[in-house]
Amino acid sequence: MSTLRTARGPAADAIRPDAAAIIAGRRARHRKHARASIVLGILTLALFAAALMVGKTFYGPVDVIQVIFGQTVPGASFTVGELRLPRAVLAVLAGLSFGIAGVCFQTLLRNPLASPDIIGISDGAGAAAVIGIIVLSLNGPVVSLLALAGALLTAGAIYLLSIKGGFAGTRLILIGIGIAAMLQSVISYLLSRAAQWDIQTAMQWLTGSLNNASWDRVIPLAIVVAVIVPLMLLRGRAMGAMQLGDDSASGLGVRVNATRLLFILGAVSLLAFATAATGPIAFVAFMAGPIAARLTGPGANLLLPSAFVGSVLVLGGDMIGQFAFGERYPVGVITGVLGAPYLIYLLVRTNRSGGSL
Repeated sequence: MSTLRTARGPAADAIRPDAAAIIAGRRARHRKHARASIVLGILTLALFAAALMVGKTFYGPVDVIQVIFGQTVPGASFTVGELRLPRAVLAVLAGLSFGIAGVCFQTLLRNPLASPDIIGISDGAGAAAVIGIIVLSLNGPVVSLLALAGALLTAGAIYLLSIKGGFAGTRLILIGIGIAAMLQSVISYLLSRAAQWDIQTAMQWLTGSLNNASWDRVIPLAIVVAVIVPLMLLRGRAMGAMQLGDDSASGLGVRVNATRLLFILGAVSLLAFATAATGPIAFVAFMAGPIAARLTGPGANLLLPSAFVGSVLVLGGDMIGQFAFGERYPVGVITGVLGAPYLIYLLVRTNRSGGSL
């Protein structure tokens, strides 16, 4: 009996420090993730408040709060309640949707280039909207519905073409890039033959803008976010396991195909409704996940931080476009200026490291 105890003792002593180090590392990662999420949440709230207060006329926090709670404040009731509040809410919801959609694709396909901006889903929405404006002479909510249908159809086509012979993330990305090029050619051709007034309308939509924000645009997106995002957050651990590969995730008890389908459908729905509401705001889906990963560290669940980063990018980009220059620019112009250099940097880094798409 004593011999057995002696044999077990050193092994237990050797295991305990390793287990303690693992537990300590896990706790440190959780604390870093929590701190980053809290800071990003506070920054989102600060930018949201600034978007309501700042403009040609400044309204203090008291006036803004009174308007939000339905009280009548001369001047502020219209400016804040009818103009700034829908715009700020739409910016938060659209940024959240683009951020979560982007990180879902990047995580499931394990490639930072697997963003809806890159693989053609946003271009599907844009092509459908341009066809509606230029060919069918439509406008208003009908164009948004066409954009929604275009994004969903494009995502479905990319997925169906990529699963032949078994699902492969690289194949999906390459097929998506090819479809994106085709759709961009369609858009360019239609714009080249359009009347001047139609070109202006189409380009305003294609750029990605919050200028036409209204509660009619906010409510459908808010409903989709309220339904889909909680489901995604509840299944966040399963998506995190998917980063390890299909075999490892399956070994951990994750239903790989069902999880992938759930998150792809959810991401496409968020992206499609957000694009239908604001147009394709460039590179938000592409940048949100990598920025969140840098802030939270390796191994963290990126859904919530990416949602906050997306909202910060759209809110901040919209305020810069409105007030930082002599003229006002749509938010898509600002995020495009930020995102294009990052895409070039990512391609150069991938090439130097010997990686591939």
